[in-house]
Amino acid sequence: MRDFGFGFRKLRGQRIRTEWLCKRRCGCYNLDRTCALPSNSRSQLLNEPRIMERFAGLLMFPLFFVIVACFLVVSACSLGGDELICTVESQGLECSSQQTNKLLIQGGIVVNADFQQQADVYIEHGIIKLVAPNLKAVDGVRVIDATGKFVMPGGIDPHTHLAMPFMGQETCDDYFSGQAAALAGGTTMHIDFALPVDGNLAAGYQAWMKKAEESCMDYGFHMAISKWNDDVAKDMDWLVKEKGINSFKFFMAYKGSLMVSDEEIIQGFKKCKELGAVPQVHAENGDAVEEGQNRMIQLGITGPEGHSLSRPSMLEGEATGRAIRLAKFVNTPLYVVHVMSIDALDEISRARHSGQRVIGEPVASGLALDDSKTWDPDFKIAAQYIMSPPLRPAGHKEALQAALSSGILQLVATDHAPFNSTQKALGKHDFRVIPNGVNGIEERMHIVWDTMVVMTSLHPFHNSGKISPMDYVRVTSAACAKIFNIYPRKGAVLPGSDADIIILNPNATTTISAKTHHSRIDTNVYEGWIMKGNIEVTVSQGNVVWEKGTLNVHRGKGRYVYMKPFSYLFDGLDKLDATYLTSLRAPVHRAA
Repeated sequence: MRDFGFGFRKLRGQRIRTEWLCKRRCGCYNLDRTCALPSNSRSQLLNEPRIMERFAGLLMFPLFFVIVACFLVVSACSLGGDELICTVESQGLECSSQQTNKLLIQGGIVVNADFQQQADVYIEHGIIKLVAPNLKAVDGVRVIDATGKFVMPGGIDPHTHLAMPFMGQETCDDYFSGQAAALAGGTTMHIDFALPVDGNLAAGYQAWMKKAEESCMDYGFHMAISKWNDDVAKDMDWLVKEKGINSFKFFMAYKGSLMVSDEEIIQGFKKCKELGAVPQVHAENGDAVEEGQNRMIQLGITGPEGHSLSRPSMLEGEATGRAIRLAKFVNTPLYVVHVMSIDALDEISRARHSGQRVIGEPVASGLALDDSKTWDPDFKIAAQYIMSPPLRPAGHKEALQAALSSGILQLVATDHAPFNSTQKALGKHDFRVIPNGVNGIEERMHIVWDTMVVMTSLHPFHNSGKISPMDYVRVTSAACAKIFNIYPRKGAVLPGSDADIIILNPNATTTISAKTHHSRIDTNVYEGWIMKGNIEVTVSQGNVVWEKGTLNVHRGKGRYVYMKPFSYLFDGLDKLDATYLTSLRAPVHRAA
């Protein structure tokens, strides 16, 4: 019991929460889920202390009876059933109080990465409170009918570039437009790549926090490392321990700007291991790419096709294998971003089968597209598809799909880096100047569903696709949440999880077009695609932000999500270190 400040005690019934029914039925207000005097009476009493002192004895008895009356009404409410949000005796819960931010999703199939069930989902103040069958609603609770549809965690995109300066340009989606597009496509959180400012990580973090002031959904940061020195190491400490960043990216490409040497990678990997942060690599051999670019120019190949020809898949495979071996040398986990080729896939598969902790991240474009469009005679069309590593010839995407379905690759990102046609046109006479990047933050969830999940019926365990609906949740949200240590707050439809949810209708279709998407980019690499499945509702922070083709988002509503270090990827590394030291059988003690 707690003192109200009047000398009276707040009465609590076991697991009983006062409804606003108290106000209607017994004249008292709901204050902190308990009954007290009406606010006008309370103010009058507070403003007249002498009267309080004089008539305290007289007030005690009527107030006591008011509180008891309210308590009895609430007890009756708790037992009434029909007027309640829910009654779930098996969970030891009875009912939830009516407040302003309440939502009940009824009738859907709730899908998590490891199980699915026919159930309703009750949300209050941005948090999932209950997941159970046959929940009932009362006045003040909005009900959404999800009958015949899947209720899933909102997507988490682990690889985006919003408002990022690159190749003399800046990606055309900022934190508001990019995140609004994401919400329209069912993604409710993303992890953006922050870049150092003149090599300074702290300055880079501050710059990206400034960019994110207009955000409208939850987000986190990775931080790129573009050089190595003591200051960088100190900034990594600060970012991990105080700012909630638990991953750092090392570029093995983009020579002369972002590319780091093997020596810098080793030092960075060591620091990541010490801090419990996940090291990530953009795996292409930057020296060989530069040579390939020069070769294409000498051959007179200056158009977009030169981009793909200058950085063949063998260079991605070489860098991926090198990064994996350096990670094994340091004994740290490794995360390979945007896996685009069979060559890189083979290296990851080999490492994982040997027991090494390597995460492989394909992107939506790599799963769905090949490089054929880069040979289009229309420069505007061809330039849309320029990204790094490049889209590969036919056969690679099919291998990536198979690897995703078998678990060799763990999660799907986008590498969303949108540049409009005017920006791309700067490289019309030299492919090396075309800003690298494609769209995808709005399309990813639909692309993965259409490409990987082919439903023949709504039966929870009946599909004929490459992956199941549960696998879909795993690769679009849950795996990411676990890798970056934010599960089950994110990536799950469970009591206590954030209310970031999508409702997906498997029997509807989605059409993609630059005319209707929400990104600021004026083209779309999936233009005209008609896909199975449609995300009809997106719930972010407990609010319906996308419904019936309409967005309802607000600048500044986004939240920065702190991500703690030492995710499951680091479990048991100390034992591997001990095994390594034992295996050395050294130093050998020799006679003088």
